[in-house]
Amino acid sequence: MSRSFPASAAGAQRHKTVVIADDSVVVRGLFARWLGESGQFHVVAVAGDGETAVAHAGRFKPDVMVLDLDMPGVDGATALPQILKESPHTGVLLATTLTERNTRIALECMTKGAMGVVSKPDSRSGLTLSLDFRSEFLLKLGHIAETRIRPGTLPPDMDLDFAPAGPTSLRQLVSVVPRYLVIGASTGGPRAVAKVLFDIGDGLQDLTTIVVQHMPPVFTASFAEQIASYIGVPAREPFDGERLGRGTIYVAPGGRHLGIDRRLGHIVARISDSPPVRFCRPAVDVLFNDAARHLGPAALGLVLTGMGTDGTEGAGALRRAGAAVIAQDEQSSTIWGMPGSVVRAQHASSIIALDDIGAAIGGLVRSWPQ
Repeated sequence: MSRSFPASAAGAQRHKTVVIADDSVVVRGLFARWLGESGQFHVVAVAGDGETAVAHAGRFKPDVMVLDLDMPGVDGATALPQILKESPHTGVLLATTLTERNTRIALECMTKGAMGVVSKPDSRSGLTLSLDFRSEFLLKLGHIAETRIRPGTLPPDMDLDFAPAGPTSLRQLVSVVPRYLVIGASTGGPRAVAKVLFDIGDGLQDLTTIVVQHMPPVFTASFAEQIASYIGVPAREPFDGERLGRGTIYVAPGGRHLGIDRRLGHIVARISDSPPVRFCRPAVDVLFNDAARHLGPAALGLVLTGMGTDGTEGAGALRRAGAAVIAQDEQSSTIWGMPGSVVRAQHASSIIALDDIGAAIGGLVRSWPQ
């Protein structure tokens, strides 16, 4: 159930290499044709089951792999950790029909190393005719491949004095105890967000935590449920106008902006269907700009792993309002796009590795008398 493609063509090595793993011959052929027509990719092999996908990962070490969840024998979710073990630098894009079950499994896969997901149309005709799906598929695959080949780095002459690194410096960067933690994340974010919140520990009870994670609409409610189950702290999507309280984690609903407003002296959720910001909805910039306006130094901004520049403008607004902003460091980021952009713009108060962020925030919150 597999086929290999020789990479002998003169221009093949200039393209991003791809393995397609899907049990449908039609889907494999269609994806291969789209990738070939794009002029950016070279399909080195296809697989109809997870076992073959793992073997191809070890043999070809592709830049990216398109991975379906529903395959005979070894399914995509089971194959994923083996694929990443065989080829740690391969970026995996899940392409699957998002049933309720698959949504939950895909979210788990994204906490275990998958870099993104696209929802295949339910019917074969829908798959063939959907220009929106084809555009999304190629765009996400391109972002993943580009990032894996050329990860972001700081210019060699960049002066990092403005952004002291490490958790011990965080206390001196804030003038008042932050009571609102505003988080932005994208690719690689589900795992990073969950780890940070878990590591904050009891400090979450003294924080109102608001998360913008770039996700399709069907994912965010499940993401909130997983956080609540994993951490033991209430987590959910807020409704428009809801008063936001301490000890609860609020997750932006997929496909809608989540900001905040001040009404009758209380901070409330502001849910909006306004146009995407920097191609994102929900957008981190929307939340951060509102937090700067209504919370000032009572907010603490955190920008985690993700593609693009969403959050950079809002991080600048937070800094100007007197709030501190933490950026995840490059080494621990799946993709150092969003946090790297914040650092380059000199909006980061501190650059901290993922393993240290939660403890630093928890220690900061507990360092003030209650």
